[in-house]
This record gives sequence, structure tokens and C-alpha cells, in this order.
Amino acid sequence: MNPKEFWKSSTSARIGIGRSGGSIPTSELLKFRLDHARARDAVLVEPDFDTINLGLEKIFQPLGSEIVRVESLAKSREEYLLRPDLGRRISEPSRARLESKKGIYDLVLIGVDGLSAKAVDSNLIPFLQVLVPILSEQKYKIAPFVLGKLGRVAIGDEIGEILGARAAVLLIGERPGLTSADSLGMYLTFDPKLGKTDESRNCISNIRPDGLDFHKATLKTAYLLSESLKRGISGVDLKDEMTPDFLENSINRSNITNST
Repeated sequence: MNPKEFWKSSTSARIGIGRSGGSIPTSELLKFRLDHARARDAVLVEPDFDTINLGLEKIFQPLGSEIVRVESLAKSREEYLLRPDLGRRISEPSRARLESKKGIYDLVLIGVDGLSAKAVDSNLIPFLQVLVPILSEQKYKIAPFVLGKLGRVAIGDEIGEILGARAAVLLIGERPGLTSADSLGMYLTFDPKLGKTDESRNCISNIRPDGLDFHKATLKTAYLLSESLKRGISGVDLKDEMTPDFLENSINRSNITNST
């Protein structure tokens, strides 16, 4: 394999696409337009929340955990895109539903549509199917799962504060790129509360089969969560000291210890 073909096989980025006269080949132009359309669709449509809810019930009901549906202050997809601030706060009916579930929890898991319906439709349930059993083995006290509509990352702060969780793990559809319209992001925040800003969070991005696969993302999430709860920090204060060989290995549950 020549160097050009090697690099092309190693990434989904547009490299070495060639040229036709003063432009790119027609086949590459058509691929670009298709990826652009997919990215637009991912932003503009909503996930299939009812199907997702059924998948969540299969994961959490055996654990005796509930699913709580919430909405942000945004009233529509259009308003959500134009007013990011509304996506960071929950509606009053949602607040009432959460307050009825308030308790003392180690963490709350939250799924939010964000900017990619495709990411949530395709990857939220498969990732949780790997992540939740690992977290359950650590004997964490986990709050009811929260499924949010028209939400931004910061909506997890208010959710975690209301429920009384020490940490919030929020999974959200990331802003789509031209080669990755289905990327899921994980945001970890210790001591979630209104007013927290992005330096207080740890992020894992590009969670999807063609990016950071579910097993590796689970290892990283479990590691960061364990360190966060043990040390009472997150964000820029919590450095990722996970060794590369640990991340490359298949899941070794004995390496993920409950440090709470």
C-alpha cells in the first residue's frame, strides 16, 4: 500500500481526494453534498424519543430504576437553535417531576438530544448497554435516568442539583461534522449546580462505532467518574492520567475500582 492509500484508509477525513481540472472529482463532490445533507438533517430533526424510552426501560427496569422525561425551556427545535440559553434550563413541569425523585445519589445519568438526533437514535442505547452494567458493579447509588428534550450540556447542572447527585454524567448528540453526523459526547460534572461553566467538566467526544467505540468510552467514563467521586473534583482540576495501554486493552473490570 502506498503512503497515500495508507493515510486515506486511516481516517474518514477528506485527504487525497484528487482533482479534475481546477475542481475536485464529481464523485467526491457528490459525497461532500451527501455528508452535508446528513449533517443538516442531524441538527434539524428530533430523535425518536418513544423508541429510545423503550430501550432505556429494558436497561434500567431490571435494576429497579425509573426513567424521567424532561424538557428545556425551548418550545421548538427552531427556538432551541436560535436561543442556546433556553436549552440550558429545564421547564417548570420538568422541575416538578425531578423534585419528586430527589434523594442522595452518587450520580445521575442523563441523555439529551443536543445537536444530533442521529447520534442519540443510533448510539445512546448501545453505549448505555455497555456502560450501565459496569457502573452498576461499582455499587454507585444511581438516580433515575433522565431523558431530556431540546437540551444543551449545561442542563445537566440543574438536573443534578435538583436530584441531589454528587456527579452528573450527561450524554448528548454532538454538533455534526461532514464525516461524523452521529457522534455522541459525554460530559462529567462533579457537584452539578446552576452556574457551573465548561471548565468544570470533563468531556469524551466522538463516541460511536467509527470513532471511540463503546467499550473504550466506557473505560474512560468509568475511570474519570471514579477519580471525580474519590477526589471531589472534575474539569480542569481532574487530569486524565489513564495510560494509553489501559485504554487500548479490552474491558478489564478489575481495573475499574469503586473509589467512593
